[in-house]
Amino acid sequence: MPIDAAHVALELLSGVLVGFTLGLIGGGGSILAVPLMVYVVGVRDPHVAIGTSALAVAANALMGLAQHARQGTVKWRCAGVFASCGIAGAFLGARLGKAMDGQKLLILFALLMIVVGILMLRGRHNVGCEGASCNRENVGKVALFGGGTGLLSGFFGIGGGFLIVPGLMASTHMPILNAVGTSLVAVAAFGVSTALSYMLSGYIDWNLAALFIVGGLLGVWGGSRASRIVGGKNGQLTTIFAGIIFVVAFYVIWRSIQAF
Repeated sequence: MPIDAAHVALELLSGVLVGFTLGLIGGGGSILAVPLMVYVVGVRDPHVAIGTSALAVAANALMGLAQHARQGTVKWRCAGVFASCGIAGAFLGARLGKAMDGQKLLILFALLMIVVGILMLRGRHNVGCEGASCNRENVGKVALFGGGTGLLSGFFGIGGGFLIVPGLMASTHMPILNAVGTSLVAVAAFGVSTALSYMLSGYIDWNLAALFIVGGLLGVWGGSRASRIVGGKNGQLTTIFAGIIFVVAFYVIWRSIQAF
């Protein structure tokens, strides 16, 4: 892949977009990162795009987590249970995903996004319970959602935020703003687990990952601030979340069909 100023700028801008989405909705970073790497930056191997995006998204998620922690939106106990139960699932999912054809993996990825987007829109007016947290009554449900989300995260090579946010909301009934902040702990954990698996198989472009991470610094800062503005408006953040998912899903399906 040729390295020039225009191409580097394109990679940095893509990183900014991924970081902004992560900071804004706690997810969507990897659902944008993989298509951006494949269709905009020009990474030819979907497995390299998946492994590289997992590393970049994990790093950017940690930056976003710092922002949300300062704003007090992170439910740490829930984050710990969800992330710890999902790490084993992420390793298993990554092993299964690497064994599948890259283009078929992208199509399955897009179909999953559509399902999640529909579920998010159906529950967009559910504002959640402000004091929701992990307790004896729901800890089993949180652990189950964490394990399942980790499996899908590893399989598709994603941070999994667009799955983790609705998973946290469904298992604890917390508001979406808290789910966004809390999800970033699991996004980072799942991303590192998936990236490690892909790294051992040689599926990471380190230069590209570095540029995405640098671009994500600015994006995460802006997205975290924007989430505070729209997070209190009933259904608005959820609608933005679902809208981004649908746009990316249909674009991935369109491009994947053309590749066959």
